Amino acid sequence: MSIENVISSAIVRSFSAKLEDALNLDVAIVGAGPSALVAARDLALKGVKVAIFERKLAPGGGTWGGGMLFNEVVVQDSAVGILDSFKIHHKPIAGADGYHTLDSVEMASALIYGAVSAGAKIFNSISVEDIVFKNGKVNGLVINWTPVERLGMHVDPLTVISEVLLDGTGHPSEILHLATEKAQIRLDTETGKVLGEKPMWVDSGEESTVENTREYFPGLFACGMSANNTAGGYRMGPIFGGMMLSGEKVAKLIAQRFGK
Repeated sequence: MSIENVISSAIVRSFSAKLEDALNLDVAIVGAGPSALVAARDLALKGVKVAIFERKLAPGGGTWGGGMLFNEVVVQDSAVGILDSFKIHHKPIAGADGYHTLDSVEMASALIYGAVSAGAKIFNSISVEDIVFKNGKVNGLVINWTPVERLGMHVDPLTVISEVLLDGTGHPSEILHLATEKAQIRLDTETGKVLGEKPMWVDSGEESTVENTREYFPGLFACGMSANNTAGGYRMGPIFGGMMLSGEKVAKLIAQRFGK
């Protein structure tokens, strides 16, 4: 066999084995932003079988671009321990006690590496077009390639079965919207629906992102900006402490379900 075919065959076999193994999961996470990556790392370290499905080619969510393409972000003291656990460098902001700046590219790459090295699997360029819902319970995801979705090609999807589903899709709260609109699920919110994000208020947004991280329907959780959007919290801009604390919190909540 030529070296070209050896390489191609190895890629096909390795990816196929990885995807097949991920068709049955303890936890399926949609979206690979900072909160989801922290959650995936923490869950994997506890022995929970977890995989992330990310629509874009590059995982990391809104981290890469920093604030308006200035690739620096801010994290507050309460989340510095998480930065340190991922070995992400940071420095205090002069005149703003309790806040630190860090390189957004280092942060994104470190979170990705941390999640994968802990045992979580990340599948990029995969879109979630529906959920699996049987006997009144959320049972998993319906997935397809992102290019298939964007080109509007008529290609049937595959399914991923999971005990728990975590919406980490950010501002759109895509999975919770699917749950309410297609499965007619009533969420644990004031209206039973996704309430929608309020305008920017940094302090409130940071607090509510963590506070709103929870289970919204049996087996269906939300973290990060998805949780904040679902419960009607305020936006917080290029500050990421609340996002990482949200990932840490949801991992603890989910791990309890598996006795971890």
